[in-house]
Amino acid sequence: MKLRALRRARGFTQEYVAYASGISTYTYQKFEKGESKPGTPLNPRLSTLLALANTFGVDVRELLTFD
Repeated sequence: MKLRALRRARGFTQEYVAYASGISTYTYQKFEKGESKPGTPLNPRLSTLLALANTFGVDVRELLTFD
């Protein structure tokens, strides 16, 4: 995910993105660092991905695209 780049391009803080997306700051930080692992609470649900996409104003597919 390109969360850090999206966040910085929009001038958002991690705290703002987490709050606007309805997740904890700690969880968002783990997403941004790529520390999400299948089968753990850090593996984002579709509803979380949709909330993040809405916060960033992008299509959810952009969050799933890797470079």
